Amino acid sequence: MTLKTLGELFDTFEREAFRLETLNDYSNSGNMDAYHAFLSGESQPDGYNEAWVSELRSHTSKGKRIYRVHILSRPLTPYLRFELGWGYQKNATGGEEFYILDTTDKPNPLEGVEDFWLFDEGTAVVMHYDAAGAITGRETLPADRTQEFMTCRDTALAHAEPFSEWWAMHAGA
Repeated sequence: MTLKTLGELFDTFEREAFRLETLNDYSNSGNMDAYHAFLSGESQPDGYNEAWVSELRSHTSKGKRIYRVHILSRPLTPYLRFELGWGYQKNATGGEEFYILDTTDKPNPLEGVEDFWLFDEGTAVVMHYDAAGAITGRETLPADRTQEFMTCRDTALAHAEPFSEWWAMHAGA
């Protein structure tokens, strides 16, 4: 059996796509121009992240759920201020849901778990990053590994709070 790539999984998932984020900095894996604009105090450009928001809408308008939990602690890194302030706020307009598992004053219940995507409770894709936050690879796992990622998802959600509530209390943190 040939395992699907992350792109193929996004094209074919039927019900839900879940993402666990565990890093404080992904700046070397994405739009560096937008990140530098944010750091310079510029306003979010018109059309920022619009391709992803359009893809989100294409899924969520069909009743599919796309959601994520980010494990983090305060104070926020500059990258997290960018990701949450620009990225999450913008992506939410496409229907993506966000949750925060804040470990500032409590232990991380998923210590050591790597970032991953979980599609339709059937396929997990582990994301590998280097110390500078650059993606180094993606590993689509066989279906017999799915349960461990479902357990991680459930644990993350059980300890997380909705992003909008968390952001209202900690946006400047």
